[in-house]
Parts: sequence; C-alpha cells; structure tokens
Amino acid sequence: MRTTYLTRTPISIDALLAEVAGPDRGGTCLFLGTVRNGPEEQGVTAIEYSAYEEMVEAEFGRLLADAEGRWPEARIAVRHRLGVIPSGEASIAIAAAAPHRAEAFEACRFVIEEVKRRVPVWKKELRLDGSEVWVDPTGRPTAKPSHA
Repeated sequence: MRTTYLTRTPISIDALLAEVAGPDRGGTCLFLGTVRNGPEEQGVTAIEYSAYEEMVEAEFGRLLADAEGRWPEARIAVRHRLGVIPSGEASIAIAAAAPHRAEAFEACRFVIEEVKRRVPVWKKELRLDGSEVWVDPTGRPTAKPSHA
C-alpha cells in the first residue's frame, strides 16, 4: 500500500500516531504546524496551500527514505494539508517514534526542516482586509499584498 502524504481534510493525529506506534519504540515525537495569526502575520485568517501533487508525493517519499536511513529504527509519518486552512488549524503533522526519545526528536526535527527546504508546497496568506499574499517557505512575503 502506497502512503499518501497530502490531504484536503483535517489531519487525524490518532491515525498518524498509529502509523508509527510499536512496542519497541519508547519515544514518540509529534510536531504540528498550525496556521497562525500573530502580530507578524497582519490579520491572516487562513492560508491556501497548493502543490503539484505528484511531485510533492514523490519528494515526501524521498525525504522519509532519507530520514529512515539516518534513524533506521524510527518510524516516521507525515501529512500536509492542501486547500484553505483557517488560522488555528494544523497544516502539517509529523510523528516520529523510535526506541529512544532523542532519535524521535531528531527525526521529527529533520523532517520539518527538510519539508521547508525541499518540498514544493506553495502558500498564499488570506487576510482579514481581503488581501492575499504569496509567501516563501520562511514565511516572508514574495510580493506586496493584492486584493482578491
């Protein structure tokens, strides 16, 4: 069975944890990336995520293979949402379970950092004032806000 890393529905944390659970894995790390609306975000109500899905699925597969090569005893699962995700909801979830907590934390951190670096998922901030702005993986605007 091929894993699908992308979803258009809210992420099931229970299902993600079940993918990595095992009696030989004593440490489990869970990372949730949520859409935020803080002072730096200037009224973000949601983020619209889009991607060339086949390319993203393939890159997630390579990324997880790299992670599992570094931490062979770990099991890692990831889901990234596409579509419009309101502020406060998770857009990405990563679960990593390993025999010990250090490996679980390291694997989880590696995956999120590599997602930001390697996975071509695009995001557009939707703002309270009706403007929209595309942002790069670091969260920096790529252009001045435009009104939809």
